[in-house]
This record gives sequence, C-alpha cells and structure tokens, in this order.
Amino acid sequence: MSDQMNMEELLAEESKSLDNIQPGSVVKGTVVQVSRDGAYVDIGYKQEIEIPKRELAYPAPESAEDVVKVGDEIDVYIQSLGGDNGGALSKVKADRMAGWKVLEEKEANGETVEAKVAQVVKGGLVATVGEYNVRGFIPASQVELHFVKDLSQFVGQTFTCEIIELDVHKQRLVLSRRNLLQKEREQVEEEIFSKLENGMTVEGTVKRLVDYGAFIDIGGVDGLAHISDLAWHRVKHPSDVLEVGQKLNVYVKNVDKENKRISLSVKDTLPDPWYEHAGKYQEGQTISGKIIKLTDFGAFMEIESGFDGLIPMGELADHRIERADEAVHVGDEVQVKVLRIDTKRKRISLSITKADK
Repeated sequence: MSDQMNMEELLAEESKSLDNIQPGSVVKGTVVQVSRDGAYVDIGYKQEIEIPKRELAYPAPESAEDVVKVGDEIDVYIQSLGGDNGGALSKVKADRMAGWKVLEEKEANGETVEAKVAQVVKGGLVATVGEYNVRGFIPASQVELHFVKDLSQFVGQTFTCEIIELDVHKQRLVLSRRNLLQKEREQVEEEIFSKLENGMTVEGTVKRLVDYGAFIDIGGVDGLAHISDLAWHRVKHPSDVLEVGQKLNVYVKNVDKENKRISLSVKDTLPDPWYEHAGKYQEGQTISGKIIKLTDFGAFMEIESGFDGLIPMGELADHRIERADEAVHVGDEVQVKVLRIDTKRKRISLSITKADK
C-alpha cells in the first residue's frame, strides 16, 4: 500500500512538473552537454533538448562554449515541444523577456541604460541594450546635440541612454542619447556661468569659424569672438588667423548669464602693437610720412605700416582752410612734428605747420 502511494505521489509530482513545461513559458534548465554549434539542456522533459548557438545569445557567438558550460542553470523559453528533437528552446528569448521586465522598472525609476550600437537603419540606429538582448532604436535626432549626416561612425560604440518610449506588447523600445547630453551640457553651462566674470582670461579651443567671427569652446560652453576681436590688424576672414582645433587664451569681454551668451576677444590677450610703435617716438620730434586719408577734421598720415597719426585741420596750413584737400592730398609725402602722444586714447597728434619750428 505504501509503495503504491509513493508511486502515485511520484506520478502526480511528475505530472505537475510537466504541466509547467508548456510552449510559451519560461523554465529553468541545466546544461548537460556543450559543443561548438549548441548546447543540450535538461528542463525535466522526456528528453534533453538542443539549443542552437543562435538561440543562446544575441548576436550569435562563434561557439556555444563561449556562452555556457556543463552544469550551468539557465532560463529558457519553450518555443515548442515534441518531434524528433524534443522541441525548440531559446535562451535569447528568455533573457529578452526578463530584460523587458528590468527595463520597465528602469523606466519607472527614471534610470538610464547602456546600449551598444549594432547597425544603422533608416532614420537612426539599432542598439542592443545591456545584457538583456533587447533591441532598441535611437532616432537620428536623438543621437547627438547637433545633426549628424553619417551615423555609421557610431556602430560598435556603447552609449548611455534615456528610455523615451517602452511598449512590451509591441516589443518597442526607443532611446535617447541627446537628452542626457543636453542635461550634461546644461550642468556644465550652469557651473561655468556661475564662475565666469567679465575681464577674465581663460583657455579655449576654436570650435567653428564663420564669416563674422569664431566660436570658441571654453570648457564646455561656446563663446563668440567677433572678427574685429581676433587680431589688432584688420582680418578679412577668421581662417586667416585661426584654425579649428587650435588652443589659445581668450579674454572674456562680456557674460550675459540670462541669455547664456559669452563675448570673447583673442586680440586682448596679445600685446597691442600700437604701444610698440608709439614707443619709438617722442613729442616734439620731426618725422615724415604719407597722407592716407582725408576727413572733415583733418588728415591721417601713415607713420609706419598699420600705424598712423592725425594732422588736425588747423595744423595742415598756415592760413585758414575749409577742407583738408586745400592743403594736402592722399599720397602726398609730408614732414610733420609730433605734437602729442596720448597713450590712454591711443592717438597721436601731428602738425605740418610746426614741422620747421
């Protein structure tokens, strides 16, 4: 009687165990044999079932031995049962199902995920998320802060991403790297703007050249150096004096913290050549030069290349004149006396009438 009861209990236990082993369910299995092409797993069914390597991991490994070994206990998804092979199992699908649950929790908690870019598709990138074997999609607009024409450069890279859409039933996972980059940039901006003040000199890197100036990165935030602030001499185009990637010191002219704008100057970190030129001359000295410009208030004479002085209207001739061209013309060589060197205003006053006195 006792033996009969034990047999009935064993049969009942076996029947109960087999009830759990149904297609569409995830069960525990023990690896009993491994080869290059696959692994045999015991799930408590009538026979051990082989799992091909493509169903052991995604992407498929070169050898099943790279994924599992004999004695490992693994979760497997039952795709079917019966037939000559005993059925079809998939560790990939079991991992994926577990992964979706984990990802749901991460989305609810606002956590990020690691995604390795697998390929470029129309409109963006396909990536494998963590160890879950879940495929996610990163739209092209969510890859970088700026538009990227060639997305192939990202294949093989691993990104930290934010989950922006998750639908387990549709097996849809949409990720964003851009959102995190934007948050990082905002943090950097906040830190930099809290420390940055007018009059500071900081190190920067030329980021981009445009017709009207240069955008220079000063530690994570871009500032603009207008073309007139790139050099002490006249610059036709920023590329004449700067190149992208160049590191240099820049002077902070103005910080607009409200609108997040920074005005920079390159020339204000360099010696002003005006003072070097002016240091060669003294008030009362007689010098010669060429008239280069006429104005309503006098004429400008070139003392040296890029360095000139003003001859006021009353110093152009001994008699009263109404216009500068009544005394001199552009191109005339004249002799003048240095009346005043104003270093504060960076101006030199000259006189033709006092040159011989």
